[in-house]
Amino acid sequence: MSRRAVPAVVVAAVLLAGCSSGGAGSGGATASPGGTAPRTPATAPGESAPQAKGSVKVLRTVATGLNSPWGLAPLPDGALLVASRDEGTITRVDEKTGAKTLLGEVSGVSAEGEGGLLGIALSPDYAADHMIYAYFTSASDNRIARLLYDPRKPQGAQLGAPDTVFKGIPKGVIHNGGRIAFGPDRMLYAGTGESGERGLAQDKKSLGGKILRITPEGEPAPGNPFPDSPVYSYGHRNVQGLAWDGRQRLFASEFGQDTWDELNAIEPGGNYGWPDAEGRSDDPAFQNPVAQWRTDDASPSGIAYAGGSVWMAALKGERLWRIPLRGTQASAAPQAFLVGAYGRLRTVVSAGGDRLWVTTSNTDGRGEPKKGDDRILELQVG
Repeated sequence: MSRRAVPAVVVAAVLLAGCSSGGAGSGGATASPGGTAPRTPATAPGESAPQAKGSVKVLRTVATGLNSPWGLAPLPDGALLVASRDEGTITRVDEKTGAKTLLGEVSGVSAEGEGGLLGIALSPDYAADHMIYAYFTSASDNRIARLLYDPRKPQGAQLGAPDTVFKGIPKGVIHNGGRIAFGPDRMLYAGTGESGERGLAQDKKSLGGKILRITPEGEPAPGNPFPDSPVYSYGHRNVQGLAWDGRQRLFASEFGQDTWDELNAIEPGGNYGWPDAEGRSDDPAFQNPVAQWRTDDASPSGIAYAGGSVWMAALKGERLWRIPLRGTQASAAPQAFLVGAYGRLRTVVSAGGDRLWVTTSNTDGRGEPKKGDDRILELQVG
């Protein structure tokens, strides 16, 4: 997120590819659970694009009074779990009333700068094991742990001790990545940052500046592109958004430095260019983004897929971007919504169908420093 100041720019996203099929990646079916890493077919036969222009309607404010919300995970019963980056806590929000119940504090969180308790995700076997996965900054690194959630226990004591499944991700005051999500293949994906050490992004032996793919137990997932490695893609600066479309193709949002922020379609083993390229590059060794934005207009964090488009939260840009897709290419110019209406936007999660959950991020040290001023919104999109 941290970058040198840049001059004001025109509020417009730049399309990097047209509507035609082709581009990076070959066609092919996605893998069955535990199989090879899913490929990213550029388009599928008969695949259409959504309308060029979309719509957003704010249905309601679900909850207020949140402090530095970062991760967001819907529960099967409709409630929402929210992770507070700076407080290191997870809170259950009643989706209907907005009432908040503190589950507890994640022990071992060391919040500093952009680090702290970041992404959370439910186990793919949550109905049986009641495990919450959390990506957080410790005193020595960024790591992923799982915690047992027991709602029968008293408020504030409903989280078990963290069971670390993966550690050693570089930490820094900036660029800690932090988004985690279980994919359609039931593997855990994690977006990491290069922690301010630019060279880590191109070092395939480093965990910094990568998208990682691991088993729920923390081992390199079967079929990863590099033998015995959790690295799925590399050459990233700071990945904070992960989402799959309806055909199980992975997309990721990424912070640029001074010039271009990116939305990328992720290929197993793909090199996304940082620090040698920021935004579109003529070097065939690098994967080009689906779309790119001037950094004042984006600073992207969470993304979600709905209605044929990727929806991307913008922090510095204080808006929600819609990127309509045909396959892994933008089918029309990205469109901005909610510009300046709610301040910084951090996380976007599908609420099913044409609805999204969106969290604001005005208490993260970069917005208005008013504690408890953040909220969760419910949106209807088209």
